[in-house]
Amino acid sequence: MSQCRLNVFLTLIGVLISFPALATNGINLIGFGTESTLMGGADTAVARDTSALNTNPAGLTQIHGRTFDGFGSLLRTTDLAHEDALNDQHADNRYTLLAGGGYAQPLDNMPCSVGVGFFTQGGAGAVFKHINTAFGTNDEMSSLFGIAKVTPGFGCQVTDNLSIGASLSLVYATIEQKFFYDTSNAVFAGFKNEGASALRFGLKLGAQYKLNDAWTLGASYTEKTELPLTDGTAKFNFTGAGLGIVKYNNFSVKGFALPREVAIGATFRPNEDWLLSAKVNWINWADAINDITTSATDPNNALAPAIVAVSPQNWHNQMVYALGAAYTYNDLTTLYAGYNYGKNPMPEKNSSPLLAAILESHITLGFSRQLNDTWKLTSGIEYLLPVKVTYDSQLFGNDAEVRNEGAFFHFMLSKRW
Repeated sequence: MSQCRLNVFLTLIGVLISFPALATNGINLIGFGTESTLMGGADTAVARDTSALNTNPAGLTQIHGRTFDGFGSLLRTTDLAHEDALNDQHADNRYTLLAGGGYAQPLDNMPCSVGVGFFTQGGAGAVFKHINTAFGTNDEMSSLFGIAKVTPGFGCQVTDNLSIGASLSLVYATIEQKFFYDTSNAVFAGFKNEGASALRFGLKLGAQYKLNDAWTLGASYTEKTELPLTDGTAKFNFTGAGLGIVKYNNFSVKGFALPREVAIGATFRPNEDWLLSAKVNWINWADAINDITTSATDPNNALAPAIVAVSPQNWHNQMVYALGAAYTYNDLTTLYAGYNYGKNPMPEKNSSPLLAAILESHITLGFSRQLNDTWKLTSGIEYLLPVKVTYDSQLFGNDAEVRNEGAFFHFMLSKRW
């Protein structure tokens, strides 16, 4: 294969191997569990259910009996779209379902509680089934990416006012992509990949300190988790170059990580009915998503080239600001509201319809209802305010546009006994 054709392939790989996520705070969800999310992610000083395992494990000390939480979220994208000179297309996958849950209980004769949870950290993706290409074809481009955690942890009451905690997560990530696979000519080969995954450990530390009956402070630290996606396979359509469909038995994407985070927060109770909360979260994206190296090697055709591409992403660090409120309406019902803001961490020039991590503002509303002595239902909505980015692209030309807007429906069923 000529060097010219190889350069074309490397350019395509470098631009398109991205991480399409459930784009909220970068590729992280704004919260975990319904109370955390419905208070806008202002959870560091609140954390008092099993989602504390993934927000601030020190909050497990507020669990005084056996506790189970099962939660889910349904995303409806209302304007996840790509526009260029040839297209104005909405993504075909309009709905995404996420789920998680946790169990925790106090230890006998110890001022500690332990638990284990399952959390979707981020994920989903974009599927555009009918894109008009610059090669005169109509083809699919899609990318599906997910990150999930199994998280055991503990929280201990050190003094009457101070709690500390830690959780150790087993983090799993996977990616699957398809780009104009049925299109092939002398200078372009469509491709698809699947099976690349990563399995790594992550660590979170947390503390909560009760200043008095009105004020509580919280802090958490999350260590960076490298996620090299390896052991996948890829197929390239080299029919236009006379090589047919070539399978690569070793496909990987390296240089991606969950970021280091530092969060601080506070809650204020002006009276028995109101709980107000705030959080500031620093997310170290600049160290987590920088240069992404994509490799496709070991082809089943000796004439096909090995493909290695480095794609500079150069994400910026992000400051996330969250405000939340909980109002006890009566003995059975609590109302929630929240707001979350984090500036888009992705440089405009690196924008992609398959990585719409451009959302910045979120508004949440919800409620919880005690069903009986042991069961409680919590539910609400999260509105992802519309945003668009215009950028110049080697693939889609100048003034290409990506848009994102959507709404989540969150729900959780909890048992305390």
